Amino acid sequence: MLQRRRFLQMGSLGAGSLFSAKLFAGTAGTGKVPLVISTWDAGINANKGAWEVLKNGGTALDAVEKGVMVTEDEISCCVGLGANPDRDGHVTLDASIMDEKGNCGCVAFLERIKHPISVARKVMEKTPHVMLVGSGAQQFAISEGFQLEPDRLSPDAQKAYEEWLKKSEYKPQINVENTKNDQSFAPIKLPNGAWNHDTIGMLAIDAKGNLSGSCTTSGMGFKMRGRVGDSPIIGAGLFVDNEIGAAVSTGLGEEVIKVCGTHLVVEFMRQGNSPENACKLAVERIVKKNPARAKDFQVGFIAINKKGQYGGYCIQKGFNYAVCYSNNGSELVDGKYLL
Repeated sequence: MLQRRRFLQMGSLGAGSLFSAKLFAGTAGTGKVPLVISTWDAGINANKGAWEVLKNGGTALDAVEKGVMVTEDEISCCVGLGANPDRDGHVTLDASIMDEKGNCGCVAFLERIKHPISVARKVMEKTPHVMLVGSGAQQFAISEGFQLEPDRLSPDAQKAYEEWLKKSEYKPQINVENTKNDQSFAPIKLPNGAWNHDTIGMLAIDAKGNLSGSCTTSGMGFKMRGRVGDSPIIGAGLFVDNEIGAAVSTGLGEEVIKVCGTHLVVEFMRQGNSPENACKLAVERIVKKNPARAKDFQVGFIAINKKGQYGGYCIQKGFNYAVCYSNNGSELVDGKYLL
């Protein structure tokens, strides 16, 4: 299976002198440092925000927060307050963030707050806890100065919800890209032509060689009220070990939780596997547990290691991820797949 790559130019981001030999002192092997990688084609714009931090010598932690905030701001996207609601018509958000020291913060079932990733960071930095949920997470966000947004759906989400209500069928969709002519693998298509990618995960390594990661999601479209997937769970949707590497997941969160997916990927890298092969081994673990059902759902992982080497792997054809390590822009990579 050949891996197809497409190069997307982000335009000039500044003088090339920013990338001196000193900035790339951490590069090893075939890897790149600094580097940012994120899930799906939404990662192209998200990487722009992260790269603005990394190119100026900023931290990986700041980069992964700023990067996914770009996606949370995109009202037409399936992440953030503009996303598809749960089956009761309310948008609920989950997010997690983790730094190079193993510090982490998460929020789940958070409503009416625009940037859950920033709330997650506040949980990490200002509380003795790792996760806050529901009304408690919202109360904490307000106390930290976050604005309570109006309780209403975006126009696209409203149209999608009205269409869903005609059958009210609770059926998780395979989350794929580039298979729009194959209806057996078709996710929910929104009125604006976007596809139902409800998660963005991001990993970065900065010029000092430190790793951080973030993950933000609106969860599965039209999910049961109160459902929380893998994204805000450390070791499932996101895991960072600064000695080894970092990983993030996307897809059907229930299946990722069952194998502690991103922790598993990092442990496979600890055993000497490349980021891509570590992701593949984790995907194989998921499929092995339920091979008959695996054709009906999608899970994808991306990972980077301390050398700045990266990779991804998924169950079904159609997963892609965006990689940026220079001013030239992001490279959109079609992930290799198992089935």
